[in-house]
Amino acid sequence: MKKIYFLCTGNSCRSQMAEGYAKKILPANEFQIESAGIETHGLNPNAVKVMAEDGVDISSHYSKLIDLNYLNTSDLVITLCGDAKDKCPMLPPQTKSLHWPLSDPAQATGTLEEQLQEFRKVRDEIKKLVTSLNNYVH
Repeated sequence: MKKIYFLCTGNSCRSQMAEGYAKKILPANEFQIESAGIETHGLNPNAVKVMAEDGVDISSHYSKLIDLNYLNTSDLVITLCGDAKDKCPMLPPQTKSLHWPLSDPAQATGTLEEQLQEFRKVRDEIKKLVTSLNNYVH
């Protein structure tokens, strides 16, 4: 079974959305999927809301710190922000890594609807990227 690890700064939005999509899109019998952050910021309610709009329930997820055991046994580590990429511990030589430079929807300003639009934009980018993983990991 291949292990994928999505890493972000606070494990509150982008990495949680990526974990949610990966668990829905990639075959569960082939992949173990987790997400974590270099800090924990809690689960962002806007991320939960926009994922639910697309039929993915991440409401039971919670913000986690990087687990070095999981990291060191991962087949693929994907960073979703520059901060995580810069601060990510050294990876073992057999671990592949990808970087998806996504904007942080939690930094969006304006009305709630404008903020949700930013979350939806990032969610849709993540969905495309996770879908493309099917080709990358096989």
